[in-house]
Amino acid sequence: MIDQAQRLRELVKEKSLHKGLDYNDEKAKIITVTSGKGGVGKSNFVVNLGITLQKMGKSVLIFDADVGMGNDDVLMGFLPKYNIYDIILYGKEIDDVVIEGPFGIRLLPGGSGLNKIDEIDDNKRKIFLEKLSSLKGFDFIIMDTGAGINKTVLGFIYCCQELIVITTPEPTSLTDAYSLVKAVTHFKIKSTAKVIINRVLDYKEGDMTFKKFNNAVLKFLNIKLEHLGNISEDRKLIKAVRNQKPFVIDYPNCEAAQDIKNIALKLCGDVNSNTGTGIQSLFKKIFSVFS
Repeated sequence: MIDQAQRLRELVKEKSLHKGLDYNDEKAKIITVTSGKGGVGKSNFVVNLGITLQKMGKSVLIFDADVGMGNDDVLMGFLPKYNIYDIILYGKEIDDVVIEGPFGIRLLPGGSGLNKIDEIDDNKRKIFLEKLSSLKGFDFIIMDTGAGINKTVLGFIYCCQELIVITTPEPTSLTDAYSLVKAVTHFKIKSTAKVIINRVLDYKEGDMTFKKFNNAVLKFLNIKLEHLGNISEDRKLIKAVRNQKPFVIDYPNCEAAQDIKNIALKLCGDVNSNTGTGIQSLFKKIFSVFS
C-alpha cells in the first residue's frame, strides 16, 4: 500500500487528475472546515454558518465528512438513519439520506463508510454519481472534516477550493492548528487558507491571537493566511447545544450570531468572484483521492 506521504505528493503532481472532470456544472463554492484538534467548536461553526448563509438567500449543502465522530446532525436536532454509504452500497435514494434542516439547508451525512471508498467498484460509483444529479443549485457546499492530521482530513482539504481552519486562543489549540497548516504546506496541498479564532473574550484577543499565529506561519511556512473573523465566547452557545438548536436560530441577536453573520458576508463577497463546481464533480474528485 502506498504510504500517505507518497500518495499525497502524487495527487498534487497529477495534473491529469483534473482532466475529464466537469468542474463547471454548477457554481457552488466548495469549502473545507477543519481544525488541528477536537473541541474547538468546528462543527457548531459549520452548522450555524450554513444556516446563516441559507437565511441570507444562499443555497447551502453541509457534507458531514467526519468519518468517526460526525455530529452536525445532532447539533441540528436530527438523528439520520442513513449516510452516503447506504446510497452507494444498498440502493438508497438521495431523498432517503439527505436531511432538510432549518430554512431549507441540506445535510448529507458521510458516516464511517467514507474510509471504504477504495472498496467500491466503478459501476456503483457511476450509479451514485448519477443519483447525485438531483442535488443541484447550491451556492455553497461546506465539508465538515474530522479534527487532527490524518490522510482523510488532508484528502478533503485537497478536494476543496477553500480551506478554513478553526482555532481558539488556547496555546494547545494554536499548536495543533500550526501542525495542521504545516502538513498542508509540506504536501503542497494549498497555498492559502482562512483562519477563524473561536471563543474570544473580545476583538482585541482575536486580533492578537491571529497575528501571533500568522507571524509563526510567515516565519517558517510557505502559505498565505487570511483572518476571516472571530467568534465571541458566549454562554448562549452552550444553552443552544444542550437544546440541540443552532444558536443563530435560538439566539439570533447574540454576539456570536453577529460574528457568524459577518463571516458569512465575507464569504458571500468571495463567492461572487469565483467559479465553483458541483456536487458530482466534488465526489469524482473524492473518489480519485481516496481510491
